[in-house]
Amino acid sequence: MTTSYPFSAIVGHADLRLALLLNAVHPAIGGVLVRGEKGTAKSTVVRGLAALLPAVDVAQDCRFSCDPAAPDRACPDAPHGTATTRRPARLVELPVGATEDRLVGSLDLERALTGGVRVYQPGLLCAAHRGVLYVDEVNLLHDHLVDLLLDAAAMGRAYVEREGVSVSHAAAFLLVGTMNPEEGELRPQLLDRFGLTVEVAAARDVDTRAEVIRRRLAFEADQDAFAEQWSTSDAELAERIVDARKALPAVALPDAELRRIAALCAAFEVDGMRADLVVARTAVAHAAWRGAQAVAEADVAVAARLALPHRRRRDPFDEPGIDEQQLQQALRDAAEEAEQPEPPDDEPNGPGNGPGNGATPPNESTVDGNGAAPPAPAANPDPAFRARMLELSGLGDGAPGRRSRARSTFGRTLRGSAHQGRGLHLVGTLTAAAPHQLARGRTGAGLVIRPPDLRRAVREGKESNLVLFALDASGSMAARRRMAAVTGAVISLLLDAYQRRDKVGLVTFRAGTAELVLPPTSSVEAAVARLRLLGTGGATPLAGGLLRARRALAVERLRDPRRRALLVLVTDGRATVAVAADPVADAIRAAGLLAADGVASVVVDCERGPVRLGLPRRIADALAGACVRLDELSADRVTGVVHAVRRSA
Repeated sequence: MTTSYPFSAIVGHADLRLALLLNAVHPAIGGVLVRGEKGTAKSTVVRGLAALLPAVDVAQDCRFSCDPAAPDRACPDAPHGTATTRRPARLVELPVGATEDRLVGSLDLERALTGGVRVYQPGLLCAAHRGVLYVDEVNLLHDHLVDLLLDAAAMGRAYVEREGVSVSHAAAFLLVGTMNPEEGELRPQLLDRFGLTVEVAAARDVDTRAEVIRRRLAFEADQDAFAEQWSTSDAELAERIVDARKALPAVALPDAELRRIAALCAAFEVDGMRADLVVARTAVAHAAWRGAQAVAEADVAVAARLALPHRRRRDPFDEPGIDEQQLQQALRDAAEEAEQPEPPDDEPNGPGNGPGNGATPPNESTVDGNGAAPPAPAANPDPAFRARMLELSGLGDGAPGRRSRARSTFGRTLRGSAHQGRGLHLVGTLTAAAPHQLARGRTGAGLVIRPPDLRRAVREGKESNLVLFALDASGSMAARRRMAAVTGAVISLLLDAYQRRDKVGLVTFRAGTAELVLPPTSSVEAAVARLRLLGTGGATPLAGGLLRARRALAVERLRDPRRRALLVLVTDGRATVAVAADPVADAIRAAGLLAADGVASVVVDCERGPVRLGLPRRIADALAGACVRLDELSADRVTGVVHAVRRSA
């Protein structure tokens, strides 16, 4: 058995350790989301926590780990016998590639096919009950699995309605998710469901880094000896968790502190009431952790620092986090509110409840403070709008998403097939086997199944795609009003890509050169940040931009051959830089190469004015793609889906 790294031996990460300990004291807080760059010991800290949790008593004949002192009356294994057993609290890991069956459980197919009975086979939510459920790279988990996970964590129960099985069982666990923001963000709706969030980063102090190395090398040299060295400290922490759990019900939350919590959450303009409840629970847990009998201002401050940063995101491209100076100002304002016996009737949104006195609200983005890219500063983009759907034609086989039709392991079941599909199609298999039971000598209750009877489920869902933007930032596009409209339109398309879980990349071409500004990534936020710093001006190397996009797509095709790509070319088509001879002819030839590769494409026509040469349309024809005018991208102006036809390579 592998020895986990002692929790007490971890250097730094004070906020992370505190957030985990508070959740261990009061699991109703709702779990912890750990955000940080790779190599910052996120997983090590979580695994160390599991060893601190007290052992649990379980009914011996219960697959769902019911507490003998308070058994779940609705447990599928009820009623329970009197025999009990004690086991350590489990650490259950949910892999990124897990299926819905693995998470919530499913029909026990072996017993269904051989015994003719419907029996529920529990999943990971059951295994995690009264323990820790750890999800590494939770931002890469498909949205519908995250929804199931967070629903169970919030309600403390898992509900399964599938394949003729209707089951409900207890699923109370400490949820911990880790993620690297560089690989893409969670949607704000999912972020809000995590109780606390913590940002972690590698220490820059030399002494701290040296101590981390020293302890890690000692652990690798002799794990048992290292664990023994820190066993006393870990035992003290484990005992403190037990004591805090016992003291928790008796901790008082004075009305003044409750008002302070409400004022804080109002000041940061968080949506709904979940933030207020999480801050209150965290403050109570912190008071119990320090051995106090009532919540104080210091407990509320700690709770706000852990519970509010990720709830400030109003737009998907807003950066999560809280400015310490703003938090301190909000605490001072909340102190005044806490001293008042009742809120004023005539001023529900007074000076102390706003985001600041004249300061920029947290949901408004600023562009000019980021500096300018030479040779011309980036124009402030026009407001984002609801973009029309850009959809690849045909049926794909890529990662789950929300853009194009695809064969998948989820979604709508179309039929059973002997040759196509994934997973067992139960009805199809039983239907194929039923006519042969007499010939096969069936005598008992179970069906006699042979390999030719097996049918696979053919399902159709939605896939995510790679959306590669090729943006013309040359002099012909550099008129400020035009570039503001173009930038606003591209940001709108990026927002659409974010919502549809696509990967994105950005190629720009201007001043005679083409550059891959952002290699394909799941972080749409990074694309928006690069776009807002985009400089304009110079000649138009349209052919060079298309060829640079082709190279980027070729590399990505090797990395992820199942993910279909969509090229979105944003240009007025006025090429001025030649690769061979004529700039426009070179661009058309480059477009033909992309079409021959089977790349689906959409050209956004940015031509304006009374004289239009129709060059974007010619490029679109060479790409064998669709062409839409810039003002036709808004779904509020033009309805309908833009189909990007993919020519067979």
